[in-house]
Amino acid sequence: MNNQKCSPLLQKPRGRARIIQCIYVVGFMDLFGVSMIIPLLSHHVKALGASPTVAGIVGSTYGILQLFSSTIVGSWSDVVGRRYSLLTCLLLSALGYGLLGMSTSITLFVLARIPVGLFKHSLSICRALLSDLVSETERPLVMGHFNAASSVGFILGPVVGGYLTEHEGGFYTSSFTCAVIFLTNAGLVWMLPWSETLILHDNDSSNDTSKVCHDNNCSKSVRNGSRANSHHPVSAAETDPGTRAPGTHRGGLGWREVSLLQPAWRQLSSVGSKIYMVASSDMWDLFLMRLLMAIAIMLYHSNFSLAMEERFSLKPKVTGYLISYSSTLGALAGLLVGPVTQLYGKNMPALLLHSTVLTCSLIFLYAAAPSVWQVLLTATFFTMSTTIGRTCITDLELHRGGAQASGTLIGAGQSVTAVGRILAPLLSGLAQEFSPCGPPSLGAVLALAAVGLMLIRIPKWDRKGMTKESQALSD
Repeated sequence: MNNQKCSPLLQKPRGRARIIQCIYVVGFMDLFGVSMIIPLLSHHVKALGASPTVAGIVGSTYGILQLFSSTIVGSWSDVVGRRYSLLTCLLLSALGYGLLGMSTSITLFVLARIPVGLFKHSLSICRALLSDLVSETERPLVMGHFNAASSVGFILGPVVGGYLTEHEGGFYTSSFTCAVIFLTNAGLVWMLPWSETLILHDNDSSNDTSKVCHDNNCSKSVRNGSRANSHHPVSAAETDPGTRAPGTHRGGLGWREVSLLQPAWRQLSSVGSKIYMVASSDMWDLFLMRLLMAIAIMLYHSNFSLAMEERFSLKPKVTGYLISYSSTLGALAGLLVGPVTQLYGKNMPALLLHSTVLTCSLIFLYAAAPSVWQVLLTATFFTMSTTIGRTCITDLELHRGGAQASGTLIGAGQSVTAVGRILAPLLSGLAQEFSPCGPPSLGAVLALAAVGLMLIRIPKWDRKGMTKESQALSD
């Protein structure tokens, strides 16, 4: 055992690579299926006889459920493991979309949206799993590739959904197709080579392994949710000799691994403990930064089609081409995240600051654009800056909070973004009362506030400070 070489995860490289590639496929298929449905939901609920007010209330159900469930499900994935939590989310999402395919009334439509709103967190768990699988230096590159694969699915999905809708019963066909896609994803996740990513040790040998890993700074974990009584998969993090208390790991938020077969009260206790640790940590600046930028970006997109028509008399068809062009660049931008972070020497705070400044400038230029060509220019760089910015802020959250609580942290970030989805339409409506340029102008102000917040807080985000903070949280 003393001659054993330890990677950060005690993984077989081939097994790890296969899982990463399969997760890319899961991300692509996930947004491909969802984007088939999203453009059709408002039309379908109105076809069921809902008034505009009722349609708005029904439409907000999903966002409200996501707001409260994102952090809980993310934390639960830290507790029971990525495999079982991801399978649960995929299967229950498939159930929701299957019910949607049978929704012939408003009541059935609302019931179908409940399991989707509560458990459609498959992408968040995939990101947490990728964070478990790779080292900190590889994380931006892998996350960028995952975002690119997902974005391609989001671009292609509406094309297929629109084609199916042209036929009789097209919405129901699209819904059942989406359900089948999620079931396929669940089967793919079930067949992943989980056993190849961990090495089995008994209690005695795991102590030796932890020593070897500690000497080589191996501190991350991969947990597929399965355990045994005396012989179970363990990783470096689970046997870290820096552990201060049972279930608490150095270098991140404390956590306890609980088997899926453990009593529900114990799982709930662990979930509550992890959420409390995130809520009581000094990460308010990152979450506020995420909220400000989420609202700013949503305000940019909120009335884009209407603004193009009112400001430049563009036909919807031309505006659609412009949106497709922007979305395609957004997918390609995910491939640039790795090289850009290498260019910055892994200095994520500096990269986040520069991308935020660029995003703020582009929103302002769009709001003041005198011609369509300037809008095209801003759209070209806007998608790139926002894609890089989202990856940077996720990476910073994981770095400051610790990878052992990655599910909780990513879920909390999604909850913050859900707050932005609730506030952005309201702010957009108020700003449009003054001008078609009102929403992006307000977005530029919020992005500028985010820049100011970063300038104040970045001195506390240096690597030494973040390491000390993470260790303090784990003590």
